[in-house]
Amino acid sequence: MLNPDANSSDKVCAALKMPRHVAIIMDGNGRWAQQRNKLRTFGHKAGVEAVRSSVTFARKKGIKSLTLFAFSSENWQRPKQEVGVLMDLFHFVLKSEVKKLHKNNIRLKVIGDLSGFDVKLQEKISAAEALTANNDALVLNIAANYGGRWDIVNAAKCLASSVASGDIGLDDITEAAFDKHISTHEFPELDLLIRTGGDHRVSNFLLWQCAYAEFYFTETLWPDFNESVFQTAIDDFAQRQRRFGLTGEQIMTAEVEPKAC
Repeated sequence: MLNPDANSSDKVCAALKMPRHVAIIMDGNGRWAQQRNKLRTFGHKAGVEAVRSSVTFARKKGIKSLTLFAFSSENWQRPKQEVGVLMDLFHFVLKSEVKKLHKNNIRLKVIGDLSGFDVKLQEKISAAEALTANNDALVLNIAANYGGRWDIVNAAKCLASSVASGDIGLDDITEAAFDKHISTHEFPELDLLIRTGGDHRVSNFLLWQCAYAEFYFTETLWPDFNESVFQTAIDDFAQRQRRFGLTGEQIMTAEVEPKAC
Protein backbone atom coordinates (compact mmCIF):
# COMPACT_ATOMS: atom_id res chain seq x y z
CA MET A 1 0.00 0.00 0.00
CA LEU A 2 2.71 2.45 0.94
CA ASN A 3 5.23 1.51 -1.74
CA PRO A 4 6.54 4.82 -3.15
CA ASP A 5 7.37 3.01 -6.40
CA ALA A 6 3.74 2.11 -7.04
CA ASN A 7 2.49 3.09 -10.49
CA SER A 8 1.28 6.70 -10.29
CA SER A 9 -1.29 6.12 -13.01
CA ASP A 10 -2.95 3.47 -10.87
CA LYS A 11 -3.06 5.95 -8.00
CA VAL A 12 -4.60 8.65 -10.19
CA CYS A 13 -7.12 6.19 -11.58
CA ALA A 14 -8.21 5.19 -8.08
CA ALA A 15 -8.48 8.83 -7.04
CA LEU A 16 -11.00 9.55 -9.79
CA LYS A 17 -13.37 6.80 -8.71
CA MET A 18 -15.89 6.12 -6.01
CA PRO A 19 -13.79 5.04 -3.00
CA ARG A 20 -13.14 1.32 -3.15
CA HIS A 21 -12.53 0.93 0.57
CA VAL A 22 -14.38 3.00 3.17
CA ALA A 23 -13.86 2.67 6.92
CA ILE A 24 -16.14 4.13 9.58
CA ILE A 25 -15.54 4.86 13.25
CA MET A 26 -19.08 4.45 14.56
CA ASP A 27 -19.07 6.96 17.41
CA GLY A 28 -21.89 8.57 19.36
CA ASN A 29 -24.16 5.71 20.42
CA GLY A 30 -23.88 6.57 24.11
CA ARG A 31 -24.49 10.29 23.66
CA TRP A 32 -27.43 9.56 21.35
CA ALA A 33 -29.04 7.49 24.10
CA GLN A 34 -28.26 10.03 26.83
CA GLN A 35 -29.92 12.78 24.80
CA ARG A 36 -33.08 10.66 25.04
CA ASN A 37 -32.64 9.94 28.75
CA LYS A 38 -31.84 6.32 28.00
CA LEU A 39 -29.00 4.05 29.04
CA ARG A 40 -25.91 4.05 26.82
CA THR A 41 -26.67 0.47 25.84
CA PHE A 42 -29.89 1.66 24.20
CA GLY A 43 -27.75 3.63 21.77
CA HIS A 44 -25.68 0.60 20.84
CA LYS A 45 -28.82 -1.32 19.95
CA ALA A 46 -30.12 1.64 17.92
CA GLY A 47 -26.82 1.76 16.05
CA VAL A 48 -27.50 -1.63 14.46
CA GLU A 49 -29.96 -0.01 12.05
CA ALA A 50 -27.27 2.47 10.98
CA VAL A 51 -25.02 -0.50 10.22
CA ARG A 52 -27.72 -2.04 8.03
CA SER A 53 -28.21 1.26 6.22
CA SER A 54 -24.48 1.71 5.63
CA VAL A 55 -24.03 -1.80 4.29
CA THR A 56 -27.01 -1.37 1.95
CA PHE A 57 -25.63 1.94 0.70
CA ALA A 58 -22.11 0.58 0.15
CA ARG A 59 -23.50 -2.41 -1.74
CA LYS A 60 -25.65 -0.17 -3.93
CA LYS A 61 -22.81 2.23 -4.70
CA GLY A 62 -20.36 -0.46 -5.69
CA ILE A 63 -17.93 0.12 -2.83
CA LYS A 64 -15.80 -3.02 -2.62
CA SER A 65 -14.84 -3.01 1.06
CA LEU A 66 -16.52 -1.45 4.10
CA THR A 67 -14.71 -1.63 7.44
CA LEU A 68 -16.64 -0.78 10.60
CA PHE A 69 -14.97 -0.18 13.97
CA ALA A 70 -17.29 -2.15 16.25
CA PHE A 71 -15.20 -2.81 19.36
CA SER A 72 -11.68 -1.60 20.09
CA SER A 73 -9.07 -3.36 22.19
CA GLU A 74 -9.47 -0.49 24.66
CA ASN A 75 -13.25 -0.91 24.96
CA TRP A 76 -12.82 -3.75 27.46
CA GLN A 77 -12.16 -0.99 30.01
CA ARG A 78 -15.76 0.25 29.76
CA PRO A 79 -18.33 -0.67 32.46
CA LYS A 80 -18.90 -4.43 32.60
CA GLN A 81 -22.62 -4.06 31.90
CA GLU A 82 -21.96 -2.10 28.71
CA VAL A 83 -19.32 -4.59 27.54
CA GLY A 84 -21.73 -7.43 28.27
CA VAL A 85 -24.46 -5.80 26.20
CA LEU A 86 -22.02 -5.27 23.33
CA MET A 87 -21.02 -8.94 23.40
CA ASP A 88 -24.69 -10.01 23.49
CA LEU A 89 -25.38 -7.67 20.59
CA PHE A 90 -22.51 -9.17 18.62
CA HIS A 91 -23.97 -12.65 19.17
CA PHE A 92 -27.41 -11.45 18.12
CA VAL A 93 -26.23 -9.69 14.96
CA LEU A 94 -24.22 -12.70 13.84
CA LYS A 95 -27.29 -14.88 14.27
CA SER A 96 -29.82 -12.53 12.67
CA GLU A 97 -27.88 -10.80 9.89
CA VAL A 98 -25.45 -13.28 8.35
CA LYS A 99 -28.03 -15.04 6.18
CA LYS A 100 -29.13 -11.65 4.83
CA LEU A 101 -25.52 -10.78 4.01
CA HIS A 102 -25.08 -14.09 2.24
CA LYS A 103 -28.29 -13.61 0.26
CA ASN A 104 -26.98 -10.26 -0.96
CA ASN A 105 -23.61 -11.66 -2.00
CA ILE A 106 -21.76 -9.88 0.83
CA ARG A 107 -18.72 -11.42 2.46
CA LEU A 108 -18.25 -11.00 6.20
CA LYS A 109 -14.75 -10.74 7.65
CA VAL A 110 -13.94 -10.02 11.30
CA ILE A 111 -10.53 -8.46 11.95
CA GLY A 112 -8.87 -8.14 15.34
CA ASP A 113 -7.60 -10.35 18.13
CA LEU A 114 -10.45 -12.87 18.19
CA SER A 115 -8.80 -14.87 20.97
CA GLY A 116 -10.20 -12.29 23.39
CA PHE A 117 -13.76 -13.48 22.77
CA ASP A 118 -15.51 -16.48 24.29
CA VAL A 119 -15.41 -19.76 22.38
CA LYS A 120 -19.06 -19.62 21.28
CA LEU A 121 -18.57 -16.18 19.74
CA GLN A 122 -15.40 -17.32 17.98
CA GLU A 123 -17.30 -20.29 16.55
CA LYS A 124 -20.11 -18.05 15.29
CA ILE A 125 -17.58 -15.75 13.64
CA SER A 126 -15.86 -18.69 11.93
CA ALA A 127 -19.18 -20.09 10.71
CA ALA A 128 -20.30 -16.71 9.36
CA GLU A 129 -17.01 -16.16 7.55
CA ALA A 130 -17.14 -19.65 6.07
CA LEU A 131 -20.72 -19.23 4.85
CA THR A 132 -19.99 -15.94 3.07
CA ALA A 133 -16.39 -16.66 1.99
CA ASN A 134 -17.11 -16.79 -1.75
CA ASN A 135 -19.31 -13.70 -1.95
CA ASP A 136 -17.84 -10.82 -3.93
CA ALA A 137 -20.28 -7.91 -4.18
CA LEU A 138 -18.94 -6.29 -1.00
CA VAL A 139 -16.63 -7.25 1.83
CA LEU A 140 -17.94 -6.15 5.22
CA ASN A 141 -15.04 -6.03 7.66
CA ILE A 142 -16.00 -5.81 11.30
CA ALA A 143 -13.11 -4.63 13.46
CA ALA A 144 -13.64 -6.25 16.86
CA ASN A 145 -11.12 -6.33 19.69
CA TYR A 146 -9.06 -4.42 17.16
CA GLY A 147 -6.37 -1.80 17.59
CA GLY A 148 -4.14 -0.23 14.97
CA ARG A 149 -1.06 -0.69 17.14
CA TRP A 150 -1.96 -4.36 17.68
CA ASP A 151 -2.26 -4.78 13.92
CA ILE A 152 1.22 -3.33 13.34
CA VAL A 153 2.83 -5.29 16.17
CA ASN A 154 1.18 -8.50 14.94
CA ALA A 155 2.59 -7.95 11.45
CA ALA A 156 6.03 -7.22 12.91
CA LYS A 157 5.93 -10.46 14.92
CA CYS A 158 5.08 -12.47 11.80
CA LEU A 159 8.00 -11.00 9.89
CA ALA A 160 10.37 -11.40 12.85
CA SER A 161 9.37 -15.06 13.07
CA SER A 162 10.13 -15.54 9.38
CA VAL A 163 13.55 -13.94 9.81
CA ALA A 164 14.30 -16.10 12.85
CA SER A 165 13.38 -19.27 10.97
CA GLY A 166 15.55 -18.26 8.03
CA ASP A 167 12.65 -18.06 5.58
CA ILE A 168 13.49 -14.43 4.78
CA GLY A 169 16.40 -12.09 5.40
CA LEU A 170 16.36 -8.78 7.20
CA ASP A 171 16.54 -6.89 3.90
CA ASP A 172 13.38 -8.68 2.77
CA ILE A 173 11.36 -6.65 5.28
CA THR A 174 9.92 -3.91 3.09
CA GLU A 175 6.74 -1.89 3.23
CA ALA A 176 5.20 -4.24 0.68
CA ALA A 177 6.18 -7.30 2.74
CA PHE A 178 4.90 -5.70 5.92
CA ASP A 179 1.63 -4.82 4.25
CA LYS A 180 1.00 -8.50 3.44
CA HIS A 181 0.70 -9.22 7.16
CA ILE A 182 -1.69 -6.39 8.02
CA SER A 183 -5.24 -7.57 8.79
CA THR A 184 -6.73 -5.87 5.70
CA HIS A 185 -3.99 -7.01 3.30
CA GLU A 186 -6.38 -8.80 0.93
CA PHE A 187 -8.64 -5.78 0.45
CA PRO A 188 -8.27 -2.52 -1.52
CA GLU A 189 -6.19 0.27 -0.06
CA LEU A 190 -8.17 2.44 2.35
CA ASP A 191 -9.53 5.47 0.47
CA LEU A 192 -11.87 7.15 2.93
CA LEU A 193 -12.12 7.13 6.72
CA ILE A 194 -15.35 8.52 8.19
CA ARG A 195 -15.85 9.30 11.87
CA THR A 196 -19.26 10.12 13.28
CA GLY A 197 -19.98 11.84 16.58
CA GLY A 198 -17.96 15.03 16.14
CA ASP A 199 -14.53 14.00 17.45
CA HIS A 200 -11.52 14.53 15.20
CA ARG A 201 -9.21 11.61 15.94
CA VAL A 202 -8.60 8.09 14.65
CA SER A 203 -8.63 6.35 18.06
CA ASN A 204 -6.05 3.67 17.21
CA PHE A 205 -7.97 2.53 14.12
CA LEU A 206 -6.29 1.34 10.90
CA LEU A 207 -3.11 3.32 11.65
CA TRP A 208 -1.03 1.69 8.91
CA GLN A 209 -3.88 1.81 6.41
CA CYS A 210 -4.60 5.52 6.98
CA ALA A 211 -1.34 6.69 5.38
CA TYR A 212 -2.99 8.10 2.24
CA ALA A 213 -6.66 7.90 3.20
CA GLU A 214 -8.94 10.91 3.08
CA PHE A 215 -10.65 11.81 6.37
CA TYR A 216 -14.25 12.95 6.81
CA PHE A 217 -15.64 13.98 10.19
CA THR A 218 -19.33 14.54 10.86
CA GLU A 219 -21.23 15.75 13.94
CA THR A 220 -23.91 13.15 13.20
CA LEU A 221 -24.16 10.57 15.97
CA TRP A 222 -23.92 7.00 14.74
CA PRO A 223 -27.60 5.95 15.19
CA ASP A 224 -28.55 8.92 12.97
CA PHE A 225 -26.02 8.06 10.26
CA ASN A 226 -28.04 7.23 7.14
CA GLU A 227 -27.64 7.05 3.38
CA SER A 228 -27.93 10.83 3.06
CA VAL A 229 -25.03 11.46 5.45
CA PHE A 230 -23.00 8.70 3.80
CA GLN A 231 -23.63 10.27 0.39
CA THR A 232 -22.46 13.66 1.68
CA ALA A 233 -19.18 12.05 2.76
CA ILE A 234 -18.79 10.43 -0.67
CA ASP A 235 -19.53 13.73 -2.42
CA ASP A 236 -16.90 15.46 -0.28
CA PHE A 237 -14.39 12.73 -1.14
CA ALA A 238 -15.09 13.19 -4.86
CA GLN A 239 -14.14 16.88 -4.66
CA ARG A 240 -10.69 16.24 -3.22
CA GLN A 241 -7.46 16.00 -5.18
CA ARG A 242 -5.49 13.00 -3.98
CA ARG A 243 -1.83 13.47 -4.85
CA PHE A 244 -0.01 10.51 -3.24
CA GLY A 245 3.23 12.50 -3.03
CA LEU A 246 2.91 14.03 -6.49
CA THR A 247 2.20 17.69 -7.24
CA GLY A 248 -1.22 18.95 -8.23
CA GLU A 249 0.13 19.72 -11.69
CA GLN A 250 1.33 16.15 -12.14
CA ILE A 251 -2.08 14.83 -11.18
CA MET A 252 -3.86 17.18 -13.57
CA THR A 253 -1.62 16.29 -16.51
CA ALA A 254 -1.27 12.56 -15.81
CA GLU A 255 -2.15 10.45 -18.83
CA VAL A 256 -4.30 7.61 -17.61
CA GLU A 257 -5.53 5.07 -20.10
CA PRO A 258 -9.31 4.57 -19.69
CA LYS A 259 -8.83 0.80 -19.86
CA ALA A 260 -6.54 1.02 -16.84
CA CYS A 261 -9.47 2.23 -14.78
